[in-house]
Amino acid sequence: MAVVGVDTGGTFTDVICWTDDGFAVVKLPSSPDNPARAVLSGLARLAVPARRVMHGSTVATNALLERRGAVTAFVTNQGFEDIIAIGRQNRPELYDLASRKEPCLVPEALRFGAPGRVSAEGKVIEELSAEAVRELTARVAASGAESVAVCLLFSFLKPEHELLLGEALAEAGLSVSLSSDILAEFREYERAATTVANAYVAPVMAGYLGDLAAGLPEGAELCVMQSSGGLIRAETARREPVRTVLSGPAGGVVAGLAMGKAAGFDRLITFDMGGTSTDVSLLDGALSMAAETELAGLPIKTPMLDIHTVGAGGGSLARLDAGGALVVGPESAGAVPGPACYGKGDGLTVTDANLFLGRLSPDHFLGGQMPLFPDRLPELFTALGAAGGLTAVEAAEGVVAVAEAAMERAIRVISVERGHDPADFALLSYGGAGGLHAVSLARLLGVKTVVVPRHPGLFSALGMLFADIVRDFSETVMAASDKTDLIEVAGLFGNLETRARQVMAEEAPGARMVLERQLDMRYQGQSHELPIRFVADPFLAFHNRHEAVFGFKHPKAVIEIVTLRIRARVITDKPQFTEAERLVAGVPAEAMLGWKPLVWQGAEQAAMWYDRDKLLPGNTLSGPALVAETSATTFLPPGVAAEVDGFGNLVISVDGGRAATA
Repeated sequence: MAVVGVDTGGTFTDVICWTDDGFAVVKLPSSPDNPARAVLSGLARLAVPARRVMHGSTVATNALLERRGAVTAFVTNQGFEDIIAIGRQNRPELYDLASRKEPCLVPEALRFGAPGRVSAEGKVIEELSAEAVRELTARVAASGAESVAVCLLFSFLKPEHELLLGEALAEAGLSVSLSSDILAEFREYERAATTVANAYVAPVMAGYLGDLAAGLPEGAELCVMQSSGGLIRAETARREPVRTVLSGPAGGVVAGLAMGKAAGFDRLITFDMGGTSTDVSLLDGALSMAAETELAGLPIKTPMLDIHTVGAGGGSLARLDAGGALVVGPESAGAVPGPACYGKGDGLTVTDANLFLGRLSPDHFLGGQMPLFPDRLPELFTALGAAGGLTAVEAAEGVVAVAEAAMERAIRVISVERGHDPADFALLSYGGAGGLHAVSLARLLGVKTVVVPRHPGLFSALGMLFADIVRDFSETVMAASDKTDLIEVAGLFGNLETRARQVMAEEAPGARMVLERQLDMRYQGQSHELPIRFVADPFLAFHNRHEAVFGFKHPKAVIEIVTLRIRARVITDKPQFTEAERLVAGVPAEAMLGWKPLVWQGAEQAAMWYDRDKLLPGNTLSGPALVAETSATTFLPPGVAAEVDGFGNLVISVDGGRAATA
């Protein structure tokens, strides 16, 4: 039996199987009406049954974005029922007079106040009676809610009232999410919003994972990728699906780190262009983490990889706006009807533009298993161009240029805007559409080396095979440096570590775990924290980190340890990247598929097509060329050179010289 990684995207579902004999891959269109159907169909195409399935899912993300979650109630202290709608006073679009907040996930009629109160010191100042619990439960049950989020003030210090309410609501047949379980930290709005998001998607995720588990081979274990890049059991994902909102993109970043370490690329910008969106992240020797993101107008405060997403993918739709400007995305043609060249719809996309310009081959798309209809495109691009005063070729190249501009901006967000020069990094390109645009993006950013791994269109699914089993735990403590010494700081982790060991004993029975400590710290009076690894002198580490980030430090100021964090990790068995012992410069004749025309900067040129599966380590290629494989196509424009390294990566030297190898 095999270990399988699965990534479900908006357009395609990717399956990669690892056995002692190597890898087997399957890529097929997603089934948006029931994502489990495409996953099970992909698994059925494998030659061996799955022993363990590690799954990156977009179910929670799409339920939030498309407002397709459960009817959700919100229970908090009396007088605070509207906190979930009021939020913070931050105005992200300060000068947009037409700006409107996203509708609240919980309508006013489904917000309930409970008696009882806990103080900021964790002391009960008003008891919650059994009668009040029964009365409130009856009101929530009668409201028509299917799921309920419970978030009481200071429950992270004393969760007993939440536990009472949660038990009664669960007995009434409701799906229950408690803030003391989901996010045991201060800042009530973020805690409430995260708990509401969890409650909103929990029934949807439970149904999906239930359908998926029922279709797996008997005895097969199902795990789900978290936004943080670690795996959890399906049972945990059913209860806490909010931890999976960046599940799919996280897989590619994890695989990127593993591949980079093996091949000698310590500094990478990951570029994942799929059918619906593009996800980018920066790896400076380690995974970049973030504590919070915003999705569907709500802050989601769970540990996650620092991934920036834009609505530019192969399926992004092109159109002219009211002013006559060419716009690409964020709307996507998805899997159904898909790009116009799929034969079902008439919406022009980035994929259509690449096919029209000769950068995709209808004979090699998905290894020749999926037919394309290029004859539909000339008329459609002629019409798009005529509406904007362009030729058909100019319209197609314009679609590509607009999409690349959006992706360039996304990469600058996670690099230039955070003090990094993209030229100091290699661009790791993957996703089904990434290889078609990677070199152009590298030139825009000043990046000298592009790396395209094997199976780029299934790279996020591959990442599932490199992930460890991980659970994150946190506790707000508010300990000041003038009242807490280093020995006491270490002792603060005691209760949290005990809880971590208990939970991980259920998550991975009998496995050896590693506990990683972290502190969220700030100068007293600040309203933001910096994450600091727990080291011999965390206070000194904070001073130095604050100076590195903000340019100054206050050595005599009081430091607050706001939140303790523990990441519990169980190391899993992983595939090994094997380096070839012999490199061959000459490309085998069977790897060359022939010359075909393509359009580059308005002019037609002849480009050699290569079969990547037949290329050998050490082979060198020059642009213009296209490298086709089952899951993706890589475009080498004129003036670039590429070499297949010992690990099978296609390493492209953007400036036309010899490709970098480290």
